[in-house]
Amino acid sequence: MGSREVLGQAARLASSGLLLQVLFRLITFVLNAFILRFLSKEIVGIVNVRLTLLYSTTVFLAREAFRRACLSGGAQRDWNQTFNLLWLTVPLGMFWSLLLGWVWLQLLEVPDPNAVPHYGSGVVLFGLSAVVELLGEPFWVLAQAQMFVKLKVIAESLSVILKSVLTAFLVLWSPHWGLYIFSLAQLFYTAVLVLCYVIYFTKLLGSSESTKQQTLPVSRMTDMLPSITRSRAFVNWKEAKLTWSFFKQSFLKQILTEGERYVMTFLNVLNFGDQGVYDIVNNLGSLVARLIFQPIEESFYIFFAKVLERGKDATLQKQEDMAVAATVLESLLKLALLAGLTITIFGFAYSQLALDIYGGVMLSSGSGPVLLRSYCLYVLLLAINGVTECFTFAAMSKEEVDRYNFTMLALSSSFLVLSYLLTQWCGSVGFILANCFNMGIRITQSLCFIHRYYRKSPHRPLVGLCLSPALLGAFALSGGITGISEVRLPAAFTLHDFASCPLSLALGSPFLLFLNQLGKCRETLVCEHNSFQKHACNPKHSYIKANFRNH
Repeated sequence: MGSREVLGQAARLASSGLLLQVLFRLITFVLNAFILRFLSKEIVGIVNVRLTLLYSTTVFLAREAFRRACLSGGAQRDWNQTFNLLWLTVPLGMFWSLLLGWVWLQLLEVPDPNAVPHYGSGVVLFGLSAVVELLGEPFWVLAQAQMFVKLKVIAESLSVILKSVLTAFLVLWSPHWGLYIFSLAQLFYTAVLVLCYVIYFTKLLGSSESTKQQTLPVSRMTDMLPSITRSRAFVNWKEAKLTWSFFKQSFLKQILTEGERYVMTFLNVLNFGDQGVYDIVNNLGSLVARLIFQPIEESFYIFFAKVLERGKDATLQKQEDMAVAATVLESLLKLALLAGLTITIFGFAYSQLALDIYGGVMLSSGSGPVLLRSYCLYVLLLAINGVTECFTFAAMSKEEVDRYNFTMLALSSSFLVLSYLLTQWCGSVGFILANCFNMGIRITQSLCFIHRYYRKSPHRPLVGLCLSPALLGAFALSGGITGISEVRLPAAFTLHDFASCPLSLALGSPFLLFLNQLGKCRETLVCEHNSFQKHACNPKHSYIKANFRNH
């Protein structure tokens, strides 16, 4: 598959994922806002911090390295060996589930059973749900490798919605069940998620007329089960070694990703109620990151991994592929920067209103608004880091990944220490400040790699981080007016909205103009730097403009 086709599929995957996730997340947002009005802060803290950390840690450590290694392989591979490697996530998940479950039950502080009943059952069921989700890993990797645009988004979003509906029903029907409610809902979520993939591939492989079925590397469902033959090794050892490299990195990345939850869980710097408020604000603040930046990062990681040959110098890559990759990276950087700045500027002024709508007085009073305002700055760094790291991890060689692990180790250690110190100084806001510091270091590392990677080529994708003075002025003016309207009209949210609405439209105009001209500008850069691609200037062959304008 050529780089143009891969680019088109990656753009469709990101855009379709974005639109569908917005729709499904809005439904989930309403359901969660309804559920919060019937819960105490202590139960929210136990479920969203303690038990969710158990689940996410088990799943992440068991599968993240396998995903990255298996998605980096080329089209000419032995998929039976890849499936054998992926099925190893299940026993690995059982190991982590048992080990971490013992830690959660025996070594950590147990909440008051009167305030939070059935804690032990919750630990067991959340660990079991992690193992159930790992049963669908081979199907997930195959779907991502084949770039099935809607399957992943529909499966995950449908599972989340059904989980929220079940939770709301149980909260109203049997509130005395305590953690049983959320544990059963979590187990139901993972079961539905796996079933969506199994049913999809069962129907797809059972239909001989399907065009997708003809492009799959398997012809029946049993081909995706573990198999042993004497003619070849059980797994592809190159993929297995790459998995080990990514595992060491993913272990450290998990500490960075969930570091504040580890500090809260193991060091008890916040009580369960404060943990609940922090986690709700954290989830609300990261909603846009999950809706917009995560689909882009996942889709274009696949694009870069397919277009670029891992570990090869830029001068040894196919020059046409290099031009496309540089153009796409530049466009993604500018898009992430614009989106992040928009969220930061307007999110700062509307934080208290958003929390009051979402969770009522429990969130809009106290430390909630300050937390969300701080998180808006963190979202900007998340946006840039997602784009830079998806390219960096797709282009790095195995040796570079191993070296990067040492940097991640230093970041993990500094983050834990910094989180503890800052929370002692400024409470839960310290977690966000520590995250900002570490995210800035990660962005710097990725930017240095990208600069070195393209140093000997004519492409300069990092110019995507440079905005025009007029646009920066519009952002500054927007922040000033919305900030003044919030201070002058603190009790009249409708007047605050009215005051900043015209400026929102003014800011939106250059943003939409940028999107409209994005493909054209990028195509011009490719033509200037790649004379052999002169045919790309013809609108008939303008694949970059078509993809980015349409998607």
